[in-house]
Amino acid sequence: MTDSPARPAPLADPHLVYDPAPGDGPKDVVILGSTGSIGTQAIDLVLRNPDRFRVTALSANGGRVALLAEQAHRLRVRTVAVAREDVVPALREALAAEYGGREPLPEILAGPDAATQVAASPCHTVLNGITGSIGLAPTLAALEAGRTLALANKESLIVGGPLVTALAKPGQIIPVDSEHAALFQALAAGTRADVRKLVVTASGGPFRGRTKAELAHVTVADALAHPTWAMGPVITVNSATLVNKGLEVIEAHLLYDIPFDRIEVVVHPQSYVHSMVEFTDGSTIAQATPPDMRGPIAIGLGWPERVPDAAPAFDWSKASTWEFSPLDDEAFPSVNLARHVGRLAGTAPAVFNAANEECVAAFLGGALPFNGIMETVTRVVEEHGTPVTGTSLTVSDVLEAETWARARARELTATTATAEARA
Repeated sequence: MTDSPARPAPLADPHLVYDPAPGDGPKDVVILGSTGSIGTQAIDLVLRNPDRFRVTALSANGGRVALLAEQAHRLRVRTVAVAREDVVPALREALAAEYGGREPLPEILAGPDAATQVAASPCHTVLNGITGSIGLAPTLAALEAGRTLALANKESLIVGGPLVTALAKPGQIIPVDSEHAALFQALAAGTRADVRKLVVTASGGPFRGRTKAELAHVTVADALAHPTWAMGPVITVNSATLVNKGLEVIEAHLLYDIPFDRIEVVVHPQSYVHSMVEFTDGSTIAQATPPDMRGPIAIGLGWPERVPDAAPAFDWSKASTWEFSPLDDEAFPSVNLARHVGRLAGTAPAVFNAANEECVAAFLGGALPFNGIMETVTRVVEEHGTPVTGTSLTVSDVLEAETWARARARELTATTATAEARA
């Protein structure tokens, strides 16, 4: 099995600066997923740097309308978008309370396409902090509209890789994920021809060091107890299974055009080194900071400039120990499975991602054991067969593959739950 053909240039290249709206003054920014973890930290960064950034629009699912209204008022945005149309009355009420009748309220967009609309609105940079494959349409809209895309939504690149690569111009995507922001910065130390391998670090999650047999009976509470990062439940479970690391391997291949056999995963429980690049002369460049997403967010919004004091730095006067160890592929088969679907390309990564999302939901709901997540995802990937690939791939193909994968994963999960109930 061979890697997919190389593209003329990598999607993310620190040596190339894509500037859709050069000029003085703050950059106009649109934040998608503003009430989530990435969005709230991005807003904190913006509020501390009003001379650098100005937010023009926000989007959110609609589950936290009071926070969304507060954000809109503090940032004085032009537009607020919510995916859930049923929360519009509550949002209007919350906005009215925040603005107090002294200022005009921002425009409200609502519905499943609302985030896509604001992603294409006039601005310099779109920060896509949406969780899940629903972030694909806004990603494509931002790229097509010519915006710089600060990409934290890894799923849109995973499920729509060929669609994204067809639209993105050199330097148009700046990765916000901590590992890919690290690779992005480390790659600035040499040319593309100098790169021998990418080394993606993994904390190992809450089950680092456990065997596959020892993982058979872990609970939801166990899986949600991440030792390093505070994240949402889906991302935290993905960290426990290391599916997140598998997705990052696919991302690294797509972003930097490095073959899968030159992308390595190592376990680093302290999460201080966020990833490394090994060059052909034997040098390895590592990007290291204390765990804090405001650093990667600042790279995404500010590059090629750095934002002073965006995140904490190390206190080098204090002793510390940093550990690195190989990944246990038997206990955590997700990374090798991700490499497999990444090589298949086309709709295969979408099937992998969609099946995983359904299985994680089943695990969180008590309908699937922890090891059952990857066992079920593997079976769905195998049953998918030959993916749709090449230039013929469309958004409809991706959505159809996702729909099938979700339905099949639910069927298999229900069968597992029934069998366990009878046991």
